[in-house]
Amino acid sequence: MRAFLCPGETMAKTSEIPVAGAGPGSTFRDKLYTSRTLILPDSGRPLAVFKAQVSVPAADAEALEYLKAHEEFELLQE
Repeated sequence: MRAFLCPGETMAKTSEIPVAGAGPGSTFRDKLYTSRTLILPDSGRPLAVFKAQVSVPAADAEALEYLKAHEEFELLQE
């Protein structure tokens, strides 16, 4: 598949593309699934589990509280 740019558009540099788990935060291992989408109950935001891991920024209190409260997630040592 080939991507086309419209006149005046430029491609994003690699450093401008956000990467899951980049920067300070926490990574949890999903003990039950290698891939799934979690929906946070309060905000309805999705969290993606990929290769049995989910990473969240340190500032995401809702996600951290959710993951720490459920036995199927284990906090990995950073």
